[in-house]
Amino acid sequence: MAVKMGPILGFRGQRQSEWRISVLLVTDVQTNVPTLTFLPTGGAVAAATATLLKAMPEGNPNSQAWRWDFSVKQTDVEQQVSYEVLGVRAEFWVPAKDSMPNSAYASCNGFSSAKVKNSCKVPNRLWEDLAAKHAERHYHLLMMGGDQVYADSIWDVIPELRKWAGLPVAQAVKRSFTADMARKVDQFYGALYIENWSQKEAATVLARIPTLMMWDDHDIFDGWGSYSQDLQRCEVHQGIFKAAREYFALYQLQLAKGEAHPLGIQPSTSFAYGCIIEPARDHSIAILALDMRDDRDDSQVIAPANWKAIYDWLDALPDDRPRHLLILSSIPVVHPDFSIIEQTLSIFPGQQELEDDLRDHWNSPAHKQERLRFIHRLLALSQTRQYRVTLLSGDVHVGAVGVITSNRDSAGDRSAQVISQLTSSGIVHPAPPGVMLFFLESVMDKKFADDRDITSEMTPFPGTRTHFIGTRNWLALEPDESGRIWANWHVENVTQPYTKVIHPIGFKLLG
Repeated sequence: MAVKMGPILGFRGQRQSEWRISVLLVTDVQTNVPTLTFLPTGGAVAAATATLLKAMPEGNPNSQAWRWDFSVKQTDVEQQVSYEVLGVRAEFWVPAKDSMPNSAYASCNGFSSAKVKNSCKVPNRLWEDLAAKHAERHYHLLMMGGDQVYADSIWDVIPELRKWAGLPVAQAVKRSFTADMARKVDQFYGALYIENWSQKEAATVLARIPTLMMWDDHDIFDGWGSYSQDLQRCEVHQGIFKAAREYFALYQLQLAKGEAHPLGIQPSTSFAYGCIIEPARDHSIAILALDMRDDRDDSQVIAPANWKAIYDWLDALPDDRPRHLLILSSIPVVHPDFSIIEQTLSIFPGQQELEDDLRDHWNSPAHKQERLRFIHRLLALSQTRQYRVTLLSGDVHVGAVGVITSNRDSAGDRSAQVISQLTSSGIVHPAPPGVMLFFLESVMDKKFADDRDITSEMTPFPGTRTHFIGTRNWLALEPDESGRIWANWHVENVTQPYTKVIHPIGFKLLG
């Protein structure tokens, strides 16, 4: 039995000091069920039971996707766990039960066009850098905030879709999603993941750090959810979306068709999920991944019923210790406001693609009120529940820091009125052209009035005189014993990381 992709580690949460892991592997089609064994430090060899997630004799010739689930008991010290499946051996690290995990964050693992790809001499250099840092620091979690694959070439490599995309919109929206289209789209997404995730540099990391992934538009195709209603709802777009959704669930969330994620937020109909990691002393950390694509259309980012499920989950978080809440928001909540440009473009013909990109932002006029409600809820959580809220974002192909500040008098602790956003993008996709970086840095406003006494602001990037890092990067989140999280951006061709420290609310230095 030949391995076609993997192993890829997934994180399934922590409960009663058990670190729960899944392993995904794609093989060719055979009748034998592969065996996975694992060995914690100081423990005995154990075997995990295989689950067949999907057999793909047609959609991706001679392929089967398998998953194994097992847990490792946390001990007083960090421990290495070795595992083996079909002759492939790898290892990962489990944090000590009284410590917060070291984490990494990355986004934008691919290229939006062949031209962009050809301009990049060493595509996977930062995957190599992450692997080297992991060997030193032992990252226990890898959060991936969107665009884990780039599916934009679907319009070029499938002739039927290329022909369909060339039709006038009024004609295109009336066309059927044919059986031949469906077969080729299924093959496309299956092959896309295998081609991208089997590259040595990325595969090395994905086999050694348990992942928490959430999709964004390029995992479907560029701008999904920001097109006009007639395009969004037409049969061809919906057929493509259904296939992209199925492969996202299969490969990024490691789920069988129709299976619920063990960390899924109920009763949400989206893929939003969350987990709480509770060390035995002093501090805790919660992670919330927002699904900002499943419900998305030109009038909403997340459906009201799914927002309610998310807020109910947040309201149920424990109150008993200083704590951090990390929220994966694939689109930055704090970013320059392009809404005036968007409105201007709407009156000119031939600007559909750029207009769709601008409409994708939180500050698009269609989404501003939804964004403001979200900000109000996060500030209330910070002020009343004493959670240090930090947004993690990508998408925009720059590194940046944003801050949301409330100057209202309701909070006794002024530090509880501040929310930071850490943007890291991309680990593979290059930065925007120099003219766009100049425009962001020199022309666009950096501070915005969101509501009465609530502002958001792009702050100078740590250790620089600029607001944006126009170079590929990934982010490390490394906690210390005082409950602080040291956010370190590792930037291509820069020796030392750029650092910002996130303090818990009510922070007091241990000593």
